[in-house]
Amino acid sequence: MQYWVMKSEPGEFSLLDLKGKRRAFWDGIRNYQVRNMLRDEMRVGDRALFYHSNAGAETGVVGVMEVVKNAYPDATQFDKKSKYYDAKSDYSNPRWLGVEVEFIHELPRLVSLAELKGELAFQELPLIKKGNRLSIIKLTKVQFEKIVKLANKKV
Repeated sequence: MQYWVMKSEPGEFSLLDLKGKRRAFWDGIRNYQVRNMLRDEMRVGDRALFYHSNAGAETGVVGVMEVVKNAYPDATQFDKKSKYYDAKSDYSNPRWLGVEVEFIHELPRLVSLAELKGELAFQELPLIKKGNRLSIIKLTKVQFEKIVKLANKKV
């Protein structure tokens, strides 16, 4: 099993959206490095932390989900009405992929980016490094468990 942080803007797709659906396709990936991680590394059974990005005071880790279907083509790349449409993508060789994820649980409290930056254990975590724009980041099991533990800690 591997561990991840998967970021989404809550106005676009939030943890509550996933909770309501229970299971959803993680679409809109338009970065080759992230696409390659989805294709080559992420597998059914992997766990991911749901991270609300660009959410002001509400930016941070908010929940846990599980990968329930390996990467397959993201249909939005072929939909001319979608903001994720890619005219250069081809049905016979799609550029963009996504995975299906399932809601596991909401964390007792949000673990903010500021809180993560304040923890020595995360100093090398790409998530807290300035300029990191990746929407999916690999974690170690220890990092994953430490973030969940922080969420269960009273502030």
